[in-house]
Amino acid sequence: MVGIIDYKAGNSHSVYNACTKIETECKYISKKGDFSDVSAVILPGVGSAKATMDSLRQMNIIEELNYQVNEKKIPFLGICVGLQILFEYSEEDNVDCLGWIPGQVIKYDKEKLRVPQIGWNKVVWKKDDLFLKNMGAWQYLYFVNSYYAKPANEEDVIAVSDYGGEFCAMIKHDNIYAAQCHVEKSGFVGLQLLKNFCTEVVFNADK
Repeated sequence: MVGIIDYKAGNSHSVYNACTKIETECKYISKKGDFSDVSAVILPGVGSAKATMDSLRQMNIIEELNYQVNEKKIPFLGICVGLQILFEYSEEDNVDCLGWIPGQVIKYDKEKLRVPQIGWNKVVWKKDDLFLKNMGAWQYLYFVNSYYAKPANEEDVIAVSDYGGEFCAMIKHDNIYAAQCHVEKSGFVGLQLLKNFCTEVVFNADK
């Protein structure tokens, strides 16, 4: 069972529908007790880092989320803002985030670029991973973002894209995966990535 965190600005319904399309059993998580029967967690993302952190606090699930992901080590997938709040700090509203991954989130230079970045962008894989199975060397995926992550450890970066310069498009840190792009809105390719997480990554985590 895959749990999808359902918070105010999270676009959880789109992710739920995408999981249904790939025939993955899933449910919404809106409170601490909802984690009891899940083997993986997805944190969708739409909106700001501060709004997302505030929503998770209001739901009173951050402590349980930390336990499930960082102690039990169940697979985790963050999407868009769900990637950004994994880091220590975001320039968006100058907010402290979950701090699971060393690094920070910074804003694109609006003097040089159209901000936000909206549309399809080429993503190039940096490493072999179960999450990227059957993806070839690169694919186009859909982005909507004004900020991007700068991991302290380049080893955490598994895919990159380019918008006024190369930036981190996907990360892997132990059992934690995240994508800056919206996999749930990226057509067949996005669904394949989601399927890889829900099947390949989750299945192998149980071994």
